[in-house]
Amino acid sequence: MAGFLQTLRSGGWLTLGRMRLWALAVLAASAGGLLYLVATSNGLIDYQGRPLGTDFSNVYAAGTYVLDGQSAAAFDPRLQHAREQAIFGASTPFYGWHYPPFFLGLAAALALLPYQLALIAWQGATLLLYLLAIRAIVALGAQPSPLWGGSTGRRPVGVGVDVASRLSSLWLLLALAFPAVFVNLGHGHNGFLTAALLGFALVQLDRRPILAGTLFGLLAYKPQFGLMIPLVLVATGRWRTVLAAAATVALLVLAATLAFGADTWRAFFAFAEYTRTIVLETGETGWHKIQSVFSWARMWGASVPLAYAVQGAVTLGIAAALIWLWRSPASFALKAAALCLATILATPYSLDYDLMVLAPAIAFLTVAGLARGFAPYEKTALAFLWIAPLIARGFAEVTLIPLGVIAMLVMFALVLHRARSSSAVAAPIAAH
Repeated sequence: MAGFLQTLRSGGWLTLGRMRLWALAVLAASAGGLLYLVATSNGLIDYQGRPLGTDFSNVYAAGTYVLDGQSAAAFDPRLQHAREQAIFGASTPFYGWHYPPFFLGLAAALALLPYQLALIAWQGATLLLYLLAIRAIVALGAQPSPLWGGSTGRRPVGVGVDVASRLSSLWLLLALAFPAVFVNLGHGHNGFLTAALLGFALVQLDRRPILAGTLFGLLAYKPQFGLMIPLVLVATGRWRTVLAAAATVALLVLAATLAFGADTWRAFFAFAEYTRTIVLETGETGWHKIQSVFSWARMWGASVPLAYAVQGAVTLGIAAALIWLWRSPASFALKAAALCLATILATPYSLDYDLMVLAPAIAFLTVAGLARGFAPYEKTALAFLWIAPLIARGFAEVTLIPLGVIAMLVMFALVLHRARSSSAVAAPIAAH
């Protein structure tokens, strides 16, 4: 047992060769699964009677309502389901439209295309954005930046070149094989876009704060992920980024109101109540699918008030830890990764395709670890975090153990521990 724990602690088992082998295996299995899904489909319907791209069907159906001049209808469960049934068949399950009105413009643009082409265009374009965001994080590792040495921005000579060479042939494979990619493709969801916006915003935060704020503002299409970002920006006095984000959201709201009418906002807030009660609190979606502390508590029998209390306590703890971390001299890589993790952990409503947000966190921590060395258990925890989306849903359904949430909490704790250790080392140096 001692030897096993030492292996996990050192992470020596996770060699580059094994990483490449596992990534290729997961990528091949994922590609095979997608090909099977398409090959066994009947028109727009897969072998289980669901629309191809499942959740993308609600985006497409909502877009058709916009083109018909009935934007608010997308927020009516009865009308939205009727439109989905009209497009995909009478036995189509209901897929609700949960997004703010300003996302209707993109839905309408996609609905101008035939469904299959719209699905391919949506997933292809956002997948490319996601890959470019990960490449930007890797490229940042080859440059002098706060990624390496906290407030000093220094790094050992030659480290950037070494990181670039070690990741040049592997980062793309790891990013494509990340299991959340397959989950997102299967659902036709927006996880690629969310990961890309968050990743690009963090890369640009210190260099182009206004651009970073704009990207953060665009993330408002997923409002449940907006709890920790403004907190960090305010706590660190990044006022230009805050103003840019606020202006972006204000412009989105104004544009949506002018384009679709004030009624769409009333319909959105009315449907938000449906989302909260039916989708989240009663567990109609399935507790094993929702990757949150709230869902964990409900899955283990907690009442709704108790589950909210547990989620609230965790969210407050994460918020306090983030404020400390971002105001500390810890490296930017740790801060960026912690914010990605906290973005999901702080909300009661996130599903397994939302685990795409973990990709930028893994990229930041991997690049920093290759440059400065990995802390105890960090390599093992990163491997656990990388594989979690592949098994999180199924494992929780069978065992009631939410591995996805556990993996995120473990990684968040390790990031904080490393940040505290580096801050303790930096303090006596700064005193001299």
